[in-house]
Amino acid sequence: MPKNLLTLFCSVLFFQYSQAAIIKGRITNEQQSPLPYATIFIKGTTTGTTSNAEGQYQLEIPAGSYTLVCQYMGYRKLEKQITVGSADQRFDFVLQPVSMQIKEIVVKSGGEDPAYAIIRAAIRKRNFYRHQVNEYTCNDYIKGMFKLRNVPEQVFFQKVNKKDMGLDSNGQGVVFLSESMTRVDFQEPDNVKVEVLSARQSGGGFGFSFPAFIDFYDNNVTAVITQFNKRGYISPIAENALLYYKYQLEGTFQDDGKTVNKIKVIPRRKYEPLFSGTIFITDDDWRIHSADLMLTQEYQLEIMDTLRIRQIHVPVNKEVWRTKDQVITMSIKQLGFDMVGNFVNVYSNYDLHPGFGKKHFDKTIMRYDTAFDKKLLAYWDSIRPVPLEKEELRDFRVKDSTAQAERDSARSSRTLDTLRAHQKRVKITDFFWAGPKHNYYFQRDTGIYSHQLSMKGLLKKIAYNTVEGLVLNVEPELKLSLPRSQELRIMPHIRYGFSNTHLNAWTYLQWTQESRLRNHIGENTWLLGGGKRVSQFNHDNPISALENEFYTLFLKENYMKLYENYFTTLQFTRRFENNSFLRLGLRYEDRTPLENTSDFVFFKNSKKEFLPNHPYELADIPFNRNQALVAEVGFSFQPGQKFIELPDRKIAFGSKYPVFGLTYSKGIHGIGGSDADFDKWQFQVKDNMNLKLFGEFMYRVRVGGFLNDKHVDIPDFQHFNGNQTFYNINYLNSFQLAPYYRYSTTAPFYMTANVEHHFNGLLTNKIPLFNRLKWNLVGGSNAFYVNRENNYVEVFGGLENIFKVLRVDVIAGYQSKDKTRMGVRLGFGGLFGGMVRQQSITEP
Repeated sequence: MPKNLLTLFCSVLFFQYSQAAIIKGRITNEQQSPLPYATIFIKGTTTGTTSNAEGQYQLEIPAGSYTLVCQYMGYRKLEKQITVGSADQRFDFVLQPVSMQIKEIVVKSGGEDPAYAIIRAAIRKRNFYRHQVNEYTCNDYIKGMFKLRNVPEQVFFQKVNKKDMGLDSNGQGVVFLSESMTRVDFQEPDNVKVEVLSARQSGGGFGFSFPAFIDFYDNNVTAVITQFNKRGYISPIAENALLYYKYQLEGTFQDDGKTVNKIKVIPRRKYEPLFSGTIFITDDDWRIHSADLMLTQEYQLEIMDTLRIRQIHVPVNKEVWRTKDQVITMSIKQLGFDMVGNFVNVYSNYDLHPGFGKKHFDKTIMRYDTAFDKKLLAYWDSIRPVPLEKEELRDFRVKDSTAQAERDSARSSRTLDTLRAHQKRVKITDFFWAGPKHNYYFQRDTGIYSHQLSMKGLLKKIAYNTVEGLVLNVEPELKLSLPRSQELRIMPHIRYGFSNTHLNAWTYLQWTQESRLRNHIGENTWLLGGGKRVSQFNHDNPISALENEFYTLFLKENYMKLYENYFTTLQFTRRFENNSFLRLGLRYEDRTPLENTSDFVFFKNSKKEFLPNHPYELADIPFNRNQALVAEVGFSFQPGQKFIELPDRKIAFGSKYPVFGLTYSKGIHGIGGSDADFDKWQFQVKDNMNLKLFGEFMYRVRVGGFLNDKHVDIPDFQHFNGNQTFYNINYLNSFQLAPYYRYSTTAPFYMTANVEHHFNGLLTNKIPLFNRLKWNLVGGSNAFYVNRENNYVEVFGGLENIFKVLRVDVIAGYQSKDKTRMGVRLGFGGLFGGMVRQQSITEP
């Protein structure tokens, strides 16, 4: 092409697109009621928009002549021929309900509704449409909003501050509002990359920018996030959908020459992960035209009361249809809070032949543009496909202005004086229960920061054991904010036993800094500690102070076994960008045995005697004063990590592979009088596998042993975390019925396995009462093997999600050194209790 012709072509193209104008209007029905979230697009393209809750829409398009299509579920599609110039124009739409045609049907004895034949045809085509497009790109505008309609005056005896939440005096207002524009790249089978071109949240923040692709062509549908139901939900056109749903044909209508069938979706049983509502299927090609489906708590929805999904699918070309609009609305009523929200997704500019390069899809699944949060209001007004509603405009304006004012005043001495003057005063009563806390505000060039001095409440730290008697712990902490993302924590501990009159005091210094290694950001933590302290023989601390106090004072059973030690420790931990951990440590201990000095109990029982402080299971192994210098190195790694890439760093997002860990400990003989002389290793693999409808499977497998055991004292043995109390939360890292020290070993090899399966409603959803309460089954086994004479296995089954928090297990333990035991254990498990459970598997 000649140079002048190319210049002319580019000039014409630029002129045409620079003459873009905004068309806007309102979409209503015949009664002038607004039609919220209606679809408007240019015919023959996927360029379009969605109306807001008030039926208003706007769309910026270049000058030219177009056919504008307006579509709303249950209404007749309307088309308008428009000519767009340089000036803004208004086009209103008044839609009429579709005229449903019900064919005359003769249902014979044993016959079925004609909807079933349509659904069977759609099921046969499901997999074809699921994999029809090998790759594509599209733009996705996302707007998310939550607002409160009511809040309680108090929650757990704490007053709710409506003003701090941004609410009015009636407890109403928007609590979250964000919008973003993203580009989505997809390639079969599961490669996804999202680029956040722009994003903002009212008052500041990242907002919500990950597209919520809900695909009803999947057998198992993930609705928003898995926390609302980890099993997922069965699609109305899944391979086995006829086992779970009933269908009714409510009528047909014509749309661009195609017959569209409106089919009512009815769950066969309650308490299964099922949708209800309406799905529209086209004749002949049997594809999804649109859907309006709902989830409720009767169908295993958690946290929320209702979640409604509305989708409109439109042609991208003659063969391919894709989702054009998706609106997710939800309602939540918990603890007196009444909240509603919605997420609007508007997909546009589909490209079905992007031609991705071989290295296009890498470990980054989401990347934020360097200027994603620097866009001006004029930019948002030009690209936003869904007009903001009045309360949304007000929320952006008020909260953004407030945030800007706070940023402007962040460096002012007036703000510093205000923070100092309005700090909560420390009360005498704080020392005994809540714990006193005071912030020391100061100013740097980059803003206002604070040091913090705090202390744990004295009454909360009172303990009791048979060695020290009544124990008083004083634990202050000074947290210093240092320049360049650094923090120093000074943590002294003072402990006094009133029975043995021993005073122990030690201090930890922890310095944390953000650090880059070859341009990869991570975090370094140095820990230096020293002094005189009391420690459990098993450094994993298998029994807590509170559990031990209860069993000692009420049941005359002293399970906690302690020794005293002067110690010095230095530890370095590096958290890498991919969430891997490297830990190096050196620890010196001068250990002294302790004896029982107190036999106080609340209820005397002459049939019981306190056991000696030396672990009775290891009575034949002496523990005298000794010294140990121990070096440790540990590394954990999870391959296949995906990342969210921010302008200045990457954040690990997760992986489908297990976490691998390796530790090595060396007892160094001779230095500082150290008696220790051993080499100990351990390798572990752990994972959490979501099997959707079949539940979750979790496991942790470890192998290890002593390469050298020339001199090993009891604290350096390999201990297996037993549990002889009614309470346990250390799942996947303990043995629920095993004694604490009976199986401790210095063998050259051992193996442990902890497995659990959480059914998450499978089976119990068919049992009356349990299905209403949403109590779920859990089962599994814990085992270790050292040799024929030293092994243990236990199997258990239980119920979790009791009141969303509790878990109860019944366990049978088969022990090589004792008779079979049966027991019951109480812990945390379920929707909220599972957060405690999950922590035990994710810690490095």
